[in-house]
Amino acid sequence: MSREYDYLIVGAGLFGAVFAREMTDAGRRCLVVDRRGHVAGNAHTETVEGVAVHRYGAHIFHTNDDAVWAYVNRFGRFNRFTNSPIANYRGELYNLPFNMNTFHQMWGVTTPAQAREEILRQQQAVGDGEPQNLEEQAIRLVGRDIYEKLVKGYTQKQWGRPCTELPAFIIRRLPVRFTYDNNYFNARYQGIPEDGYTAVVERMLEGIEVRLDTDFLRQRRELSALAETVVYTGPIDAYFDYRLGALEYRSLRFETEVLDTDNYQGNAVVNYTDAETPYTRVIEHKHFTYGTQPKTVITREYSAAWQPGDEPYYPVNDQRNTALYRRYAALAEKEPHTLFGGRLGAYRYYDMDQVIAAALTLAAQERG
Repeated sequence: MSREYDYLIVGAGLFGAVFAREMTDAGRRCLVVDRRGHVAGNAHTETVEGVAVHRYGAHIFHTNDDAVWAYVNRFGRFNRFTNSPIANYRGELYNLPFNMNTFHQMWGVTTPAQAREEILRQQQAVGDGEPQNLEEQAIRLVGRDIYEKLVKGYTQKQWGRPCTELPAFIIRRLPVRFTYDNNYFNARYQGIPEDGYTAVVERMLEGIEVRLDTDFLRQRRELSALAETVVYTGPIDAYFDYRLGALEYRSLRFETEVLDTDNYQGNAVVNYTDAETPYTRVIEHKHFTYGTQPKTVITREYSAAWQPGDEPYYPVNDQRNTALYRRYAALAEKEPHTLFGGRLGAYRYYDMDQVIAAALTLAAQERG
């Protein structure tokens, strides 16, 4: 029996939008559905007081992939924004990522040799051997002073548990540089779309049918009947009705307000690294696009425990959850007419360029 569409794409985020664009351009019929009332997923932006507000936390596009950068620039003009966050520890300010500016602010050192010597001295205090937890790993990388002021409180707020109970691998790739360079990502390409991510995704979806406020899991039978193949980008465990148990995530909560000032904190992102401040960071959105509006919009970001039904943000990729995901992935392999993609379908943290690359790869496989 012929179906109305070749692909039903569940999720109008970056993965779904890129896949839909590619398959539509290849002559396939696509329907995109999303349970939210907007496209672009967690990258969604909306204008408040003339400021493009990142509704689900800061999204800074960065990549070393020439093809991905060329692809996103088809759909929007990107500015030259460089992510250079500031850390606030009880009123003391430090540059991030950890670099010579940070080391000078922390210890007064002025040369890489002095910084390395101080870190080595503090590393030796924890001894040799494989780090058994995040605390030991962090001290091994940057020493105890930086760990205590700039890592410990922030990380414990982010994950909701002590650093001594978190696995070492979470912080294994902590950026540490012995240059005076505050560029956090250090990627070949970096920037923010000048008119917001939502406009970029809307252009990707031009000419493609999109149904918002449509929950696939609640209307699975009738929606699946419309297409030959389902491309599902939601939580993989929810697709299978949590039959093996729920995968764990950390969630986020946002408090956004308009302030009657043109400049609140002088930087797009300020991390609050002490344990006492309840939020993890404050985002001042206008600085992403060098805004000169008379008012500003800030968002305080709180890390939160997650329960099924909450918005999942960060997968808890510990041993138990990784094993559980593999069992769900085995079930997914047996689904004859469903393809799984995106960060929730793959139960992993993806940067935006990785999402786009994965969607392009799947589309190429489908085109054959």
